[in-house]
Amino acid sequence: MVTDRLVKIPNYDALAKAHQQLIEQKNTPVAETNGIYTRYKNPVITAAHTPIEWRYDLNAATNPHGMERIGINAAFNAGAMKWDDKYVMAVRVEGVDRKSFFAIAESPNGIDNFRFWDKPCVIPQLDDADTNVYDMRLIAHEDGWIYGIFCTERKDPNAPAGDTSAAVANAGIVRTKDLINWERLPDLVSNTGQQRNVVLHPEFVDGKYALYTRPQDGFIDVGSGGGIGLGFIDDMANPVVQDEKIIFGKVYHTIYELKNGLGPAPIKTDKGWLHMAHGVRNTAAGLRYTSYVFMTDLNDIGKVTHVPAGYFMAPENEERVGDVSNVLFCNGWIADEDGTVYIYYASSDTRMHVAVSTIDKLVDYAMNTPEDTFTSAGSVATIIKMVDNNSKFL
Repeated sequence: MVTDRLVKIPNYDALAKAHQQLIEQKNTPVAETNGIYTRYKNPVITAAHTPIEWRYDLNAATNPHGMERIGINAAFNAGAMKWDDKYVMAVRVEGVDRKSFFAIAESPNGIDNFRFWDKPCVIPQLDDADTNVYDMRLIAHEDGWIYGIFCTERKDPNAPAGDTSAAVANAGIVRTKDLINWERLPDLVSNTGQQRNVVLHPEFVDGKYALYTRPQDGFIDVGSGGGIGLGFIDDMANPVVQDEKIIFGKVYHTIYELKNGLGPAPIKTDKGWLHMAHGVRNTAAGLRYTSYVFMTDLNDIGKVTHVPAGYFMAPENEERVGDVSNVLFCNGWIADEDGTVYIYYASSDTRMHVAVSTIDKLVDYAMNTPEDTFTSAGSVATIIKMVDNNSKFL
């Protein structure tokens, strides 16, 4: 039997070479500016990092011009964890069709050479199928499962006729033992409004699962919601939140005056639980997202103990430009056994970056940085106090 010889698209070799060079590009630290963390020069994951075979039909017979058939718009807002001694991220990959999906990328060192696994994650669907999914947090829980908590978005069934933008958001839940096979659990049941940024605490609290929530009245309108909540679940297979309360609310004229929600799951330290969160304020140019750090009590996770004033990280330089500009968002970090912390953050809903710090530095920053006085006069007084303390060294 004679069969046609398979021929790859004519530009495949050039595409593969450029893709390999991008992945293998060495990342280098930039000069430190504050002594707390070190940013790295290159983004660690971009839309161009996605595999060629996800985007191109490689068969010259059906794609004679070597065209990209499936466009990727962005790769951002990734959960992160250590897995088989590799640094892995569950990346939110967004196509040019505006639909997001999850894909695992891994690196041997956490700062470069991130490579996507062969195929995107297959998330099982409920009877009420997801329209869009995004922003997964990865949590290795002490019950032995790895949980993925993500936002699931569906069209608002109560939207007026002709309104094609009204949506309902909730927390979708999956769990896995290998980051390949995902078991879908029911969506979160909460009585406090829509939920878009829900994070599972990595340990049991009095035999229950503890979740940090960010309730808000609507998909866009925050209303009375927007603070960091804490609630408890008896069984993740029946995820009904009980005793939910706000433990860290919004505050006027701060970085978290409009929205206030947790980023990744907290890191346990001997001084307390270390948290990364996102704060949102409104500006003439739109919503500005920054990340900040706070700590809670080691034995009472609902008790906030330390909150440095202002943001911990904000977009800088080219990070300010992208699909949704002037945004920095973190929902993944990895604490190594030696105390190194890899902070994975997205800029402007477009690409992923890494900054590196240590647990010691982050705890020092959280515990010893002055807190917000919430007034201009108070800020001046804080500066003058430090100037006076420093006078003996000048």
